[in-house]
Amino acid sequence: MSSQFPNIFSFQTLKHRRIATLKTPSSHINCLAVHANLLYASSANEISVYSLSDHSFVDSFNHDPTTGFVKSIAFNQTKIFTAHQDGKIRIWKIDTLYKNHQHISTLPTVKDKFLNFMLPKNYVNVRRHKKKLWIQHWDTVSGLMVNDAKGLMYSVSWDKSFKIWNVKNQRCLESVKAHEDAVNTLAVSGNGTVYTGSADGLIRIWEMAERRHNLVGTLDKHKSTVNALALNDEGSILFSGGSDGRILVWEKRDDENEVGYVESLWDHKGAILCLINVGEWFVSGSSDRTVRVWQRGGKEGGGFHCSIVLEGHEKPVKSLVAVETRVLEGVFSICSGSLDGEIRVWEISICSNFKIPMNSIKLA
Repeated sequence: MSSQFPNIFSFQTLKHRRIATLKTPSSHINCLAVHANLLYASSANEISVYSLSDHSFVDSFNHDPTTGFVKSIAFNQTKIFTAHQDGKIRIWKIDTLYKNHQHISTLPTVKDKFLNFMLPKNYVNVRRHKKKLWIQHWDTVSGLMVNDAKGLMYSVSWDKSFKIWNVKNQRCLESVKAHEDAVNTLAVSGNGTVYTGSADGLIRIWEMAERRHNLVGTLDKHKSTVNALALNDEGSILFSGGSDGRILVWEKRDDENEVGYVESLWDHKGAILCLINVGEWFVSGSSDRTVRVWQRGGKEGGGFHCSIVLEGHEKPVKSLVAVETRVLEGVFSICSGSLDGEIRVWEISICSNFKIPMNSIKLA
């Protein structure tokens, strides 16, 4: 499939500076998330909250170690959803006045369990001689994503499935056996297309038809565990990161449903652990302890290249989040969370921006 990348070289000089460093109580940062000018950082089971205005500590919650590590955080208005190692999704209410967090429910809810527990058809085999309700995850919940426009939340798990939840009434609507191994990551486009990445090395694409999510494509160029997925703003380009250190770029054409492979990026020297998209850039974090910012253009075919490398973490970079985007002003900020227990806040500035048509450049 031909690429839609523009037939130009694009030159943008980026500079960066670290504007803050935050420490969490534990030395293991699992994930970062941003909501209402607050930064959420999970370290082991505990979630710490910081103000993005002055980087001061605001609150901490989920102090129960039996829940296991918090693997993902998502938001819907004044509610926060957290994914846990014990296979549960917990819901917290945000008190915007006092900026504290109160546990209000756990998914699946007691009501949802009650409505399902009587009928044998509502149970699935999870291990030999062991069954669980189809509405509940039975292994670590590894990722969450909320689609506010559709009122849905998506969860993926090491139990090889993904589930769809109604955010308003908190009921599980659907459960899909997605892979033959643990599902580590997901991405959801604005129109509801779901991408799942797994330890089986596959990326699968799911679309809704007749109230069910159906498999419409499988991407199989990764030769190792898929750890991270991210979509660009339009949902036309997918980035995927694997344990072999490769980032693969995929493209969906406007007039086709097919997603095609575009290129592989090899600059990292360790497993890719996290990816985010920020405007026309995307950012990657790796077990090689670096964060890399990528932009399109600058090489033949208009593919992506690494513009800057952010260094300083002493252990693998586990999570990334955009905390401020003023792309029109030429500035954006990101946070990187590492297994060294540090959160680093970086400001990226665009120094120049000009483009040269490829046909005006003579190559030796």
